[in-house]
Amino acid sequence: NRIGRIVEETLHRTPEVVSTTRRTGRAELDEHAAGVNASEIEVVTKQLDRPQAAIMEEVRQNLSQIPGITSEVGQPMSHRMDHLLSGTRAQIAIKLFGPDLVTLRNKAEDIRKVMETVPGVVDLMVEPQVGVPQLQINMNRKQAAAVGLRADNLAETVDTAFNGEAVSQVLENQRTFDLVVRFNDAARQSAEAIASTLIDTPIGAKVPINQVASVQVDQGPNTINRENVQRRIIIQSNVAGRDLGSVINEIRQKIARGVALPEGYFVQYGGQFGAQEEAARKITVMSVVAIAGIFLLLYLALGSGRLALLVMANLPLALIGGVIMVFVSGGTLSVASLVGFITLFGIATRNGIMLITHYQHLAAEESVPFRQSIIQGSLERLSPILMTALVTGVGLVPLALGVGQPGKEIQQPMAVVILGGIVTSTFLNMIVIPPLYFRYGRAGVRVEDEVYSPGAEASPAGD
Repeated sequence: NRIGRIVEETLHRTPEVVSTTRRTGRAELDEHAAGVNASEIEVVTKQLDRPQAAIMEEVRQNLSQIPGITSEVGQPMSHRMDHLLSGTRAQIAIKLFGPDLVTLRNKAEDIRKVMETVPGVVDLMVEPQVGVPQLQINMNRKQAAAVGLRADNLAETVDTAFNGEAVSQVLENQRTFDLVVRFNDAARQSAEAIASTLIDTPIGAKVPINQVASVQVDQGPNTINRENVQRRIIIQSNVAGRDLGSVINEIRQKIARGVALPEGYFVQYGGQFGAQEEAARKITVMSVVAIAGIFLLLYLALGSGRLALLVMANLPLALIGGVIMVFVSGGTLSVASLVGFITLFGIATRNGIMLITHYQHLAAEESVPFRQSIIQGSLERLSPILMTALVTGVGLVPLALGVGQPGKEIQQPMAVVILGGIVTSTFLNMIVIPPLYFRYGRAGVRVEDEVYSPGAEASPAGD
């Protein structure tokens, strides 16, 4: 509690901090159980002139000056998501598995030192594990066998004698209490007293514990964590100032070169980046499915595979703008950016459909010659395409400009990609689609072509 108050006072040194709320420990049955040695502090901030990244960096520097603590700074929602993904409240969770706790701790420290050299790594820490005093009773099997005592007999006897065992219940004032039998406090006050305690043996004799086992006070770990029945320790960190993918790739390379793991020890990489890689794989597969579905619908609507491909020729035009905006905004290709690219497929396809269907309408319904139908149709569809793109773009501008604002971590990269794709697909659509249709869309057009004079005035055609 004292350290918690010091941390809260340190947080209030930051001008943007309005209030703090601290929760120390969590119940054993809680979804995120934690001991009293861990605290979560929720901080309410106000918006000043500095970006959020600068505020979090100042908080990290202030907390690093408090001795004896390890801290992690992030958003409450991201902490919950990270905990669901990897069991830790961090973007990167490196899990080291092995049989021996001391070796695990030493190798985890080696990995931590390697990760310190990677730019962008913040809030780096090894899973807290400290030694606590323990009374260890180690059975001497040869001496125990001489008196007919087995390991389970000794464990049961020691547990009953010093920890107690409920042998009955007592009812008092409509309340039930367990009746526990155990040795008195004098027999448990020191290791020597415990070692000299007499216990029964199967042959009927009573022998002191130190005759069949060694009794000593030693240090033991406060927690032993397991995953899939294997002991493990976690090295965790967050990322600031760099994209998550490049940081984890550099960490993998440096750990592979700089940390030698004994036989039976191995590393697993988890956390937010693992979910990001899995989501990227799924989105890639769904992108292929979406493109195939778009082609099928276009084929059914236009009745021609050639025309369907002409409409889909606008997809690369939209991707150009999206890719350019990704690099301009920092070069980070996130899951939100991938979702933005998929959204662009529909927007780009819409522009192509508006042009090609109008070309067909002019040629089939109004008997406009082929060449003139392309020119007239492009002029008549220019305004609707520009108006639609302009309205969509204006709506996305506030989201695209919300860099670093809380709550826009997903919307901002997606809006940037869509905005860039709309710009390129709209303008390149009017340049690329008409020549392609003139070259490959003539099949099926029955109206004879005629020479089109640039000075001729095109008569407007109804929809």
